[in-house]
Amino acid sequence: MVFVSFLIPCFVIGTDTVFSCQNTDDFVDASSPGDIVIGGLFAVHSAMLRPEEYPIKPVIRNCAGFEIQIFLQTLAMIHAIEMINNSTLLPGVTLGYEIYDTCADVTKAMVSALKFLAKHNSSEDVVEFKCNYSDYIPRIKAVTGASYSEVSMAVSRLLALQLIPQVSPASSAEILSDKIRFPSFFRTIPSDFHQTRAMAHLICESGWNWIGVIATDDDNGRFALESFGVQAMANNVCIAFKEMLPAYLSDNTFHTKVDHAIEKIVNETKVNVIVVFMRQFHVLKLFKKAIERNVNKIWIASDNWSAAFKISTIPSIRQLGTVVGFGFKSGNISTFQDYLRNLHGKPTDNNKFLREYIMLLSVCAHLEYHDFQMCISNQSQDDLLQNVENKRQIWRDDFLNANIEPGFIHGTILAVYAIAHAIKGKCKDRNCKDPSAFMPWELLEELKKVTIIDDNKEIKFDSNGDMSINYDVLLWKEIDGHVEITTMAEYDPEKGGFIFEDEEKKKEFLDLKKIQSTCSQHCRPGQMKKVTESPHTCCYECVYCPENHYSNQTDVDYCYRCNNKTYWAPVNSTTCYRKTIHFLTWTDWFAIFLLLLSAFGVVLVLLIGVIFTKNVNTPVVKASGGLTVCYIILFSHFLIFLSTIFFIDEPTEFKCKTRQALFGISFALCISCILIKSLKILLAFSFDPKLQNFLKCVYKPVPTVVICTGIQVIICTFWLIFRTPFVEQNFSIPRTIILECNEGSIVAFGIMLSYIAALAFICFIFAFKGRKLPENYNEAKFITFGMLIYFISWVVFIPVYATTFGKYLPAVEIIVVLISNYGILCCTFLPKCYIIIYKQETNTKSAFLKMIYTYSTKSAGSVAGSQIYLDSKSSSSRATVSDLCKSEKNSVNGNCHFQEPGQRLTKGKGLPKNTAGTMVRKRVSSI
Repeated sequence: MVFVSFLIPCFVIGTDTVFSCQNTDDFVDASSPGDIVIGGLFAVHSAMLRPEEYPIKPVIRNCAGFEIQIFLQTLAMIHAIEMINNSTLLPGVTLGYEIYDTCADVTKAMVSALKFLAKHNSSEDVVEFKCNYSDYIPRIKAVTGASYSEVSMAVSRLLALQLIPQVSPASSAEILSDKIRFPSFFRTIPSDFHQTRAMAHLICESGWNWIGVIATDDDNGRFALESFGVQAMANNVCIAFKEMLPAYLSDNTFHTKVDHAIEKIVNETKVNVIVVFMRQFHVLKLFKKAIERNVNKIWIASDNWSAAFKISTIPSIRQLGTVVGFGFKSGNISTFQDYLRNLHGKPTDNNKFLREYIMLLSVCAHLEYHDFQMCISNQSQDDLLQNVENKRQIWRDDFLNANIEPGFIHGTILAVYAIAHAIKGKCKDRNCKDPSAFMPWELLEELKKVTIIDDNKEIKFDSNGDMSINYDVLLWKEIDGHVEITTMAEYDPEKGGFIFEDEEKKKEFLDLKKIQSTCSQHCRPGQMKKVTESPHTCCYECVYCPENHYSNQTDVDYCYRCNNKTYWAPVNSTTCYRKTIHFLTWTDWFAIFLLLLSAFGVVLVLLIGVIFTKNVNTPVVKASGGLTVCYIILFSHFLIFLSTIFFIDEPTEFKCKTRQALFGISFALCISCILIKSLKILLAFSFDPKLQNFLKCVYKPVPTVVICTGIQVIICTFWLIFRTPFVEQNFSIPRTIILECNEGSIVAFGIMLSYIAALAFICFIFAFKGRKLPENYNEAKFITFGMLIYFISWVVFIPVYATTFGKYLPAVEIIVVLISNYGILCCTFLPKCYIIIYKQETNTKSAFLKMIYTYSTKSAGSVAGSQIYLDSKSSSSRATVSDLCKSEKNSVNGNCHFQEPGQRLTKGKGLPKNTAGTMVRKRVSSI
């Protein structure tokens, strides 16, 4: 096979120092031989020393800013490998390691990655370029690291060339879950997707929706900001401002941009929550400037710095406000803590990090705690070499343990163990002392199936190469005068919720809600948001919920409509209320008044019945058609009065069906009987032969009453069968449900009323023609007046009924029923009762015949050649005048003999000679 090889160069920056680069082996900062070597990439230093201007020579420079926390991660890796070698996990196989410092710089990390890709046992660290790396044996089998996502992205692309497994305990960028672009990348922590979602949940549940975000201007910061923006939007959280700080402290604009970010925080007075996605050394610079400006906010910390001891020990850190952060859930790291306590006895020959740390202890020993830590972080490798001379070595046992970030330490140990378990899977039937026993890409497939038991829990990589572990929600709080980082809650990424150990922890969480960070004031229950011209949905006005709408939560986007017509809500309501059901009740004063009128009508009907019964043989009662007809009419009036009670109280199906039918049939019966009376009167005193013949033909009392009433019965029957009335809820009045009867068919209702009106009109016509009868017999005049009252009342009823609504609508119909019923009753019977009670002298047969004679005499003068004679042929009933004549002594041979006023009637002599020479005879047909 033809291949090209190249040598990894080494550029010298100093001579005869532990930090200068003389050859390629000088890149290795910590190492230990083994049958299988694992590589490590950690940003033990925070930055590379850079020239003031852009570099003009390809020189790998020394680094500055010793990071205690990441140095501890390298120790955790070494500790884990030593524990594995001392256990039975890999019997007969020894793990070795090569750990490199990336200095948080992609370029430096790429050099280390190239070292990993070099061919095994190559004396010149040659990296072969081949078309197929399936049988290629690099110097390492797997890599642990790197510390930052930006570095991991670059390194992973290189390692993917040979599919060398890379397991990071700290790189959390969401993009690294993409197995298409990063096929050999794994991590022992969740993706930033879960962290940003947890942050958004925390912010949302705390009632904050107007926040600021500060991030570093690198891949990690940009990806975190993008992911958080999506989660914030999903939780209705708005980002008031975003500030990006340069990724490198050596950037000339760094301090200017820090000042600008602080100015933005100070000016945005409504923003009291700041989310920070930055590395620790960036946060240090930001916080020191914020303390100078007396900034007091709530700071949401990402996993990069949420447990940073060197930040929590900044003098006056309490002035900054409250820090709430998210860190990875840690397991038991007690063995590592014991390892640190015995670290001062470890050799430093193959661990430049440990050697440098010991030097830093000597240089910075004279300083106080925080200054001591800052001294360690600020020393460059070049300065350290100059300052360490003549310094005696010291050791501080407590310093390393105090700086432990448990989540990252635990993640590093898990990463090493995951690789070890994958190696174990491959070494079951192979001699792993032989470097060619398996290739890295084979280990990759085994790593996907690894399951680790940690704290009695099974942990494994998902399809994205991520481990699903919980987050600790960390709260920085002051205890005994200094800030301590405590665990407030736990966040479960799978369930998406917070878990509290006890009520005290939950109270700490609830206390966060006391601080406001909103663009607008919270809309109270009963209000809703009204979006203003601002591009942010979190900036709005609060307006009251309209009528029949409500909101029972704060900051709702819209009010909910009351879900049922039976409920209502006033303006600015937090709930819906059941509408009050109204109908015309028995206790309503107006209903009582109408019932009293109906009761009085019933009493009046009974009283009239009693009067007529006692005076059954008097001319007035006989002239009214006899007791049977009067009883029928009175009974129909009674039923009409009775029908009014069905209009009162809660409507039911029975009431709705009964009230109109009872009223309609009763009224038809009443009008039919009165119509017969009108026909009888007209027939008795009509002198027109043609009209009299017509009246004789149509005057059939019983059939007429039955037919007229029967038609109404048929109308009502069809109405009740096909379009029956029913109970209906009327919602036209706000806040109220009117229970009423729906007539089912307005047409049927109209036909029923129209039929009664037609009968009344016919009755009115016949009665009007008989209006000039004798005074004591002038019933037709009162019938006419009664029909007029009926017409007027019902004509007025139609528009009033059509325009009235509410519970008093039935009262309108009751009123018109009472008016028309009282009108007809009073006009039909009260004049008779008046005569019977107060004018008894006119209620005699002689007075009655005298009146008839006077009327007949006057009428005879206007009808030439006519005779009045009385016939008593009818077997069913007698005409009024005929009835009177037959019982009088004035009857001679079947003829009635009358005398003029003042003249005495003489028996057997016939009619007086002075009756204008004319015998006025009239035959009244039996009716």
